[in-house]
Amino acid sequence: MNRTSWQGVMPAITNPYHADLTIDHGRLSEHVIQMADAGSTAIVTPGSLGEGGALSMDEKAAVWTTCVNAVGDRIPIIAAVSAISTEQSVAIARQAEQCGCQGLMVLPAYAYAGPWSETKAHFATVFEATNLSCMLYNNPIAYRVDVRPNELAELAAEHANLHATKESSGDIRRFREIRGTLGDRLAIFVGIDDMAVEGASAGADGWIAGLVNALPEESIRLWNLAIEARATGEREELERLYQWFLPLLRLDAVPEFVHLVNLVQAEFDMGDELVRGPRRPLDGPVREHALAVIAEAKRTRSK
Repeated sequence: MNRTSWQGVMPAITNPYHADLTIDHGRLSEHVIQMADAGSTAIVTPGSLGEGGALSMDEKAAVWTTCVNAVGDRIPIIAAVSAISTEQSVAIARQAEQCGCQGLMVLPAYAYAGPWSETKAHFATVFEATNLSCMLYNNPIAYRVDVRPNELAELAAEHANLHATKESSGDIRRFREIRGTLGDRLAIFVGIDDMAVEGASAGADGWIAGLVNALPEESIRLWNLAIEARATGEREELERLYQWFLPLLRLDAVPEFVHLVNLVQAEFDMGDELVRGPRRPLDGPVREHALAVIAEAKRTRSK
């Protein structure tokens, strides 16, 4: 992968499980092929939706190997690198390279929010651990670490294999600020589903998507229309699809997003609700609201 490889819709995939919560590699293979067939430009795993923190290193390696074998050289597999220490993150990055992954999505060390000097050193060490193309994942809401555009520019100037950033601050202004600071040095990705259209309008190159796991054709169509609208100003079809899709996309922007994306998959016959502890399938008002949203989407879905 290189800078130009980072574009389009890249699903952050969920994990299909057997009843005993071991990974179902047959269904995993089928799922990534479906994502590729729909027009995805890469597969990201195991991130938050892939419950990366609940998988052992051996399980992560097995997931990467299955995904690489499933899609071959059609699209790259990007490994999410998330751990509590820099040393563990480096080990994940190197294992991903050995399994055939072509890119890394690198997170800050979780459960600790230090000063920029420490955060920068963490990212730098992981970037330098392999020659793989890298994306920096910025999610200050979840990880309490906010890599500002000027700080991102420092890393980009020092690490030639840093090619992209996933922006999940929730602040649409950040996209133009990054572009204004770094020009086209890095690809910018939307990291929250219900900001995809706004992010495309603000100049984003791609979308690390969640609901694509359940609705791949609609997700990729939405992104392509948003990019076309940026160039042509034509928004009629985009707005029609977005208004239908937006209530579902908002399910990716709440604390229970892992449960909810799996629920949407189950309701659209693209997966099931199984998640690993401490998560459990949802009940109560959150589930009832989601089922109502899903029922309306099914009722009004274009055939």
